[in-house]
Amino acid sequence: PEYKEMLLRVTERLKDVFGTAGDVFVLTASGTGAMEAAVVNTLSPGDKVLCASVGSFGDRFGEIAAIFGADVTMLTSPQGSSVNVDELRKALKANSSYKAVLVTHNETSTGVANDLESIAGVVKGEFDKLLLVDGISSVCSLPLRADDWGCDVVATASQKGWMLPPGLAFISFSDRAWKAHAESTMPRFYFDLAQYKKYLEIGQPPYTPAVSVMFALDRALQQIADEGIDALYERHKYIGNFTREGLKALGLEIVPDEAAASNTVTAVWMPAGVDSAALIAALQSEHGIVVAGGQESLKGKIIRIGHMGRTTTDEIQNVLDALAATLPQLGFVPAGAAVG
Repeated sequence: PEYKEMLLRVTERLKDVFGTAGDVFVLTASGTGAMEAAVVNTLSPGDKVLCASVGSFGDRFGEIAAIFGADVTMLTSPQGSSVNVDELRKALKANSSYKAVLVTHNETSTGVANDLESIAGVVKGEFDKLLLVDGISSVCSLPLRADDWGCDVVATASQKGWMLPPGLAFISFSDRAWKAHAESTMPRFYFDLAQYKKYLEIGQPPYTPAVSVMFALDRALQQIADEGIDALYERHKYIGNFTREGLKALGLEIVPDEAAASNTVTAVWMPAGVDSAALIAALQSEHGIVVAGGQESLKGKIIRIGHMGRTTTDEIQNVLDALAATLPQLGFVPAGAAVG
């Protein structure tokens, strides 16, 4: 009985964060599981899909759809750039047979945040296509209003802005998505959202829930409600700017254009001659600070600093101070003080 009350309570609060009056479901999975659920519940083998990608995780969305048999066309943007809305419009105009568009709202591999509202305006407002969104590192950190913008499916995961351990994924599902679900023939079992909808009506999950993380989610959603979603967005905006200004004061270069820079993670280029692996190791061993390296083509070229969820300016200042102390050991003298 206690779990039933909690499941129903958190589901309603999740809807507030997603900005939807429609369905939201809790999955025991990682964010990639929610991305798979978005694909297999709405598409069929052979469906033509346009995947607008700006990095590794955008590519992953397209790969998932292709593995399940969709006919995927990749619309890729230059490294560190956001989705070009004009190019998106041109691609949709050139081929009217696309059933869906896949897009990653916030690309953590390059520190880029896409203008999802503008993207949705083209995909939904101009071409009326199904819009599937990877919001894993954006929902609950960056403004996203699923209903107002027309996002049919939005997938996210607990270990990002929600301030939780990994283990849960959340997914919103519009009326248009349910119509696509009725026609979809991709194989699905564990991620069949029809089962989640059926069981939610009796206050249960269809499969074993991650109970301990659910208790944490219940607490986190109360904290989010107490802070207010708009205040939460402003806090992320402030700390994102704090991080970028502090890095630039050290003479470091941010990977994306400022207009596309994410407020949940900052990617920064390594100065010439600085080994990113050595920097990452020194930050951890000497200062107890963990930052991430680059992925795929960016491996060895960048580091990434996360500042989502409950990250504070004091924590980011510690990172900036540690960089100021460590970079000279690796052959780069910072341009100025590490002041955010």
